[in-house]
Amino acid sequence: MVTTITETPIKMAENPQAHSEYSSHFDKVKPSPAIACQEADEVDVKRLAREIGDYSVHPDIKYPELKEFDHHDPGHRADPAKKSLFINAEKVIELTPQIGTEIHGLQLSQLTDQQKDDLALLVAERGVVFFRNQDLTPRKAVDLIKHFGPAYIHPTVGHPPGLPEVSVLYFSADQRIEFYEGTVASDHWHSDVTFEKQPPGLIILKNDMPPPSGGDTCWSSSYVAYDRLSAPMKKFLEGLEAVHTGAMVLEDAKKTGCPIRRDGSVDAVHPVVRTHPVTKRKAIFVNPYFTRHIVGMARRESEAILQFLYRHMESIDFQVRLKWEEDTVAVWDNRVTNHNVAFDYFYAGGKRHAFRVAAQAEKPYLDPSV
Repeated sequence: MVTTITETPIKMAENPQAHSEYSSHFDKVKPSPAIACQEADEVDVKRLAREIGDYSVHPDIKYPELKEFDHHDPGHRADPAKKSLFINAEKVIELTPQIGTEIHGLQLSQLTDQQKDDLALLVAERGVVFFRNQDLTPRKAVDLIKHFGPAYIHPTVGHPPGLPEVSVLYFSADQRIEFYEGTVASDHWHSDVTFEKQPPGLIILKNDMPPPSGGDTCWSSSYVAYDRLSAPMKKFLEGLEAVHTGAMVLEDAKKTGCPIRRDGSVDAVHPVVRTHPVTKRKAIFVNPYFTRHIVGMARRESEAILQFLYRHMESIDFQVRLKWEEDTVAVWDNRVTNHNVAFDYFYAGGKRHAFRVAAQAEKPYLDPSV
């Protein structure tokens, strides 16, 4: 088993200038017209990444603003025992007591609807689940993610030709190192796109070209971060809301000439503590990349509380660390975890290619009765 718990704490930071892996791609490599004209499901994205680097396209088009909707989480339909997954798996490994499970012997591309429902519940409970040796293609990933909610389209990140729901994540030392000078990986803890009114719930990421070494990803449990607080602190935080902004994502796009494909606000107000609709557990819902301030508080008061929460959420007691192998897939619940990628491979000349799909979920809420 190559997935391990972090041996030392990964510290969070409040650096608003830090660029994370969902930021606009820099120094874009345009695909050839022949590639751009192909149907997305005919494109071998792993081959493209190896041969030309960042093959993603950035069409200058506008998508409509996201509209609010009622989310019905498929985890509600799941078998509490999740037998459809566990009986058919070759091995199920609980990586840490608090977060992270690895399943061997299942192909995500071949899951039944019952297995998808059970996966939704398992991910909600365990935070993140890993699968090795997966044949998932971008097209199949889009089909799969739609079971869990509307497929999210990022307003700036490049995608494969014909698949705007898929975010291409290609990184190499010559392409990105200048943007990480003066920072460390711990500056980039985040939940994805929490500036949206209804941020993603379940997220699927396939890494089909990891670097030879390095590039690990860590996830932390926001459930356990909440559980470890004192009763008075829990009561205090449950009355607070925080502003999340994606302004830096748009600024990155403007600086690099990438079109912004959706107009509208990139600010949202969310509860500092949210309730998961399926597990009914409470989780801290702030992160140092997108969260800016607590509503109604003076700047110094807000900063003191947010910095306390970021430091608190660093504990290795509720982190899991993944050592990627080629064609590994991570499935996580963005509502109750933060994650962070180590860009140590930049300094060894490494490259990394992955693609990601995300399903929008409910508007974050707090149920004080549970």
